[in-house]
Amino acid sequence: MIKLYTSPTPNGYKISCLLEMLKMPYEFELVDLSQNEQFLEKFKKISPNSKIPAIEDSDNNIALSESGAIMIYLAEKGGKFLPNEGIERYKVLQWLMFQMAHIGPMMGQANVFYRYFPKKIPEAISRYQNECRRLFEVLDKELSKKQWLAKEFSIADLSIWCWVRTYKWSGVSIEDLNNLERWIKEIKEIPGVREGLDVPIPIEELKKLVHDQERIKSSQKIITK
Repeated sequence: MIKLYTSPTPNGYKISCLLEMLKMPYEFELVDLSQNEQFLEKFKKISPNSKIPAIEDSDNNIALSESGAIMIYLAEKGGKFLPNEGIERYKVLQWLMFQMAHIGPMMGQANVFYRYFPKKIPEAISRYQNECRRLFEVLDKELSKKQWLAKEFSIADLSIWCWVRTYKWSGVSIEDLNNLERWIKEIKEIPGVREGLDVPIPIEELKKLVHDQERIKSSQKIITK
């Protein structure tokens, strides 16, 4: 049995969506990042770098952190979404690394400076949003050649999708990126994806929570003026 430790973030959704798509039995536990639960010693034993997601698999007596490693492990265990051998396997891994090395870090920094950093620094916001847009253009060009990033739908598509779908939150436009927009819509309709987005918090409940937090922040700005 798989136990997933997660939070409602793109990296967390990568694993919950994959588990749902694989129809693999699992249970999950919310790691509340707002309460710094990722730094608890019991969690650090599973995830040494105090990052979600992480899993424990009692079938193989293994604990894993780092979302890319977990995706490879689950895809191999489930026998889907990652070729066993050959060039196509490395094509999938290439695009999975593209997400981990570029899409995730750049969108993460865009989120920090556009959404969370207490002081707005236009140069930093522009730097990361422009780089995200450039990366989106790389994806759009690749997706103009074929339906998926590799020969068939894979963990690479899912990994990147879990980040790119949040482009509005990062303040990045996908205008005129028709291939990327098509790809975003198609993945959303794959069985298991919507279910995965409800883990560990139902998506509608999460949207309400985010809306309430934004409303509170706006009220605080008005009060302090």
